[in-house]
Amino acid sequence: MPVRVSEFTWQQTPAAVFLSLPLRGVCVRDADVFCGESYLKVNFPPFLFEVFLYAPIDDGSSRAKIGNDMILFTLYKKEPVMWETLSMPSVDKEMMQRIREKSILQAQEKAKEATEAKSAAKREDQRYALGVMMKIEEEERKKIEEVKENERKKATRELEAWKECQRQAEEQTRIPRTEKCQRGRQAEERGARGALEPPSLPRKAPPPRLPERGRNWENIFSEKLKEDSIPAPRSAGSIQINFTPRAFPTALRESQLAEEEEWLHKQAEARRAMSTDLPEFCDLKEEEKNPDWLKEKGNKLFATGNYLAAVDAYNLAIRLNRKIPLLYLNRAACHLKLRNLHKAIEDSSKALELLTPPVSDNASARMKAHVRRGTAFCQLELYVEGLQDYEAALKIDPANAVVQNDAEKIRTIIQGTALKSHD
Repeated sequence: MPVRVSEFTWQQTPAAVFLSLPLRGVCVRDADVFCGESYLKVNFPPFLFEVFLYAPIDDGSSRAKIGNDMILFTLYKKEPVMWETLSMPSVDKEMMQRIREKSILQAQEKAKEATEAKSAAKREDQRYALGVMMKIEEEERKKIEEVKENERKKATRELEAWKECQRQAEEQTRIPRTEKCQRGRQAEERGARGALEPPSLPRKAPPPRLPERGRNWENIFSEKLKEDSIPAPRSAGSIQINFTPRAFPTALRESQLAEEEEWLHKQAEARRAMSTDLPEFCDLKEEEKNPDWLKEKGNKLFATGNYLAAVDAYNLAIRLNRKIPLLYLNRAACHLKLRNLHKAIEDSSKALELLTPPVSDNASARMKAHVRRGTAFCQLELYVEGLQDYEAALKIDPANAVVQNDAEKIRTIIQGTALKSHD
């Protein structure tokens, strides 16, 4: 049976009611709040608080704020009047049950209406987006049609220009042929006149007459010269190119093939090194026997600020498998948050011990391990050791601006300490 809570405080104005309810040390994530027009319930096991309100409220605009082990309700009245009491007077069990059922039905109807409104809004958005896309596609289609039409007109103009050039070239070749025919007829007429004249003394034959240059004489021979100077088209062919396969981006003499294979072999061995057959793990669920699942669980707890629970998750994962370096690395981060500096140094050192051989696949993890161990050293005021770890991290990632700034701050602290000791 739940324990009913009767300790609360409330105030009111004509427009609103302010209700303060203590949580009695219960986690705020475990509190379940239900609010209707005439009914308010807060369930935070093992406690239960419910009140049947004096008058209806606007549950849509009312608010609840949870924090500092307290829930603060701001309930807005539907009618601006002052209430005599917070709860409805003389309410029997049957009326309470009816009010509860009515509030639940109203809440379900409002949730259904909200879902339908959300679906309608989504459909409207989809319809609008579809209309916009259709409009954009129509504009693109018009642009494509316009480009095609322009290209067609351009091709038509070029074809007409080529036909005109061909016609002019034919006319230019027709004129010399006509002139040649005319010269042939003139020579035949002169020969006929010579046969009718009486023979006379032989005389020196006139030099042969060169053909007269017509208007397009140079054009004919220049076109012929151009045709003779154009080389024949080359024959088509193909060249087969074979590239040498490379497993690494660097030359073989500079690659880390052996170290990479050793690292992959160690990772595979670490995955197989399970200890789930121990008696202390018999009562665990199947997912709780998986170190990867426990690591993700610890990461989520760390993200929410629950560092002690994250440490417990990493501890169980390490007991299941002691050869996964990321478990030690993440537990070192938790110890840093909890100020367990010596444990953070131990876990970072163990992670660096497992992150061997140093290859590109584990470079990020090695850099984090050096930074976390260096941070722990610096918080213990062992700045020289911390600077060594930060410099080791910079050797792995020289372009990391955050690590560079932190290393420079540590150097400044060491130099200031040295100057004070010298003075």
